[in-house]
Amino acid sequence: MQNNYDNINKALDFLRQLVTNRLDVFFNKDEGRGFVYPEANLMPGDDFLSNFLADKKLSLEEFALLLIAVAPHIYPNLFENIIQQYLPQGGDFAEMGGVKGTNYRGMLPTGETAQFILGGNDFARRMQVQRLLQDSILVKESVLTLESLKEGEPVMSGKLILSEEWLNKVLTGEELAPKFGGEFPAKKITTNMAWDDLVLNAYTHSIINDIKTWLQHNNAVMQDTVLQRKIKPGYRVLFHGPPGTGKTLTATLLGKQFNRDVYRVDLSQIVSKYIGETEKNLEKVFYKAINKDWVLFFDEADALFGKRTNVQNSHDRYANQEVSYLLQRIEDFPGLLILASNFKSNMDEAFLRRFQTVVHFAAPNVIERTRLWEKTLPASLKAEPSLNLPEISEKYELTGASILNIVHYATLQSISKADEYIRRADILEGIKREFRKEEKTISF
Repeated sequence: MQNNYDNINKALDFLRQLVTNRLDVFFNKDEGRGFVYPEANLMPGDDFLSNFLADKKLSLEEFALLLIAVAPHIYPNLFENIIQQYLPQGGDFAEMGGVKGTNYRGMLPTGETAQFILGGNDFARRMQVQRLLQDSILVKESVLTLESLKEGEPVMSGKLILSEEWLNKVLTGEELAPKFGGEFPAKKITTNMAWDDLVLNAYTHSIINDIKTWLQHNNAVMQDTVLQRKIKPGYRVLFHGPPGTGKTLTATLLGKQFNRDVYRVDLSQIVSKYIGETEKNLEKVFYKAINKDWVLFFDEADALFGKRTNVQNSHDRYANQEVSYLLQRIEDFPGLLILASNFKSNMDEAFLRRFQTVVHFAAPNVIERTRLWEKTLPASLKAEPSLNLPEISEKYELTGASILNIVHYATLQSISKADEYIRRADILEGIKREFRKEEKTISF
């Protein structure tokens, strides 16, 4: 971390000298030298800032643009202290741009600030800065954005807004997980389980292996000069099948194996009865997820991606427009996007055509149920000799999630009685409770 702090200080020294050089020219104190870029003498190392600059191949102008946005987050008076040397009596310096914040007492840099520091009064250079704020990789990867303003205000008078996640990486070297809420209606999901805990049929396993292959090798495929022009970078998958058959667990395990965060989108905060609000809420998720290598998981996706209706009124028309927006948005997402549904038939055909892979999670058969029982029984308790797992598997059709609930119930009963066995009676009582919960009939 020390190397990181040293490089941040060196970078800000570079920015101070850069601003000083511009002001020297503006106030005719440059002794005819003209405007020159100072040297950015960062120390080589494995810190985040150095790696970021090398990976993104930033130009000197992009580096300077980034530092202009970073400065207020570290030294609130950096710009004011330099300006004061040239205007000791104070006064408004409109050429520098900048605005005041609600709580922040210093100057928040704007696009105009960047134009002045990097371009001065040179119109061509100022326009180059404006193009940078549209085309730079910093903007494309959402590291830096220019605030949108009301119609009629100069575009470049908007604040330079730095990504909170990126800034946290610079300062701490750690990834800042987005906070669940109205501005980001998705939750990170994790698991302590492994692939060995998941019991699926051979065909389903083989299809999941196709997804693993994409996660592992797609970057190499996209280097091909022919395929990169023709193949969209993302991968879209539909998981369908009864509840409790492993859809969510599979999504989480894929993220765990390939070191990718998995975010389950909360549809209760996405879907809105108000026109345009669903699209706006969903856009918040896609905006945060872009260029993050996240896996987006939409559980019970029928609520968003269900079949379109025949247009009978204005509500139907807007609902269909919403689906059309979703179609475009999922096609544009460059990462792994998984939709889960209990019934494939509920999904709109237009979405199905856009999935590279459709995975059916069938209810487990007798052999698979036996394996699930064997894998789920606790290691700290013995199975009662009369507990015949193949017999129970044959008689009671249960999913993996239901079996886990039953074992959990029976284990609690054993521990509460200080019993060393998992009892058959407790397992049967757990089965009875599970069937009643699902409103199914059962006979013993």
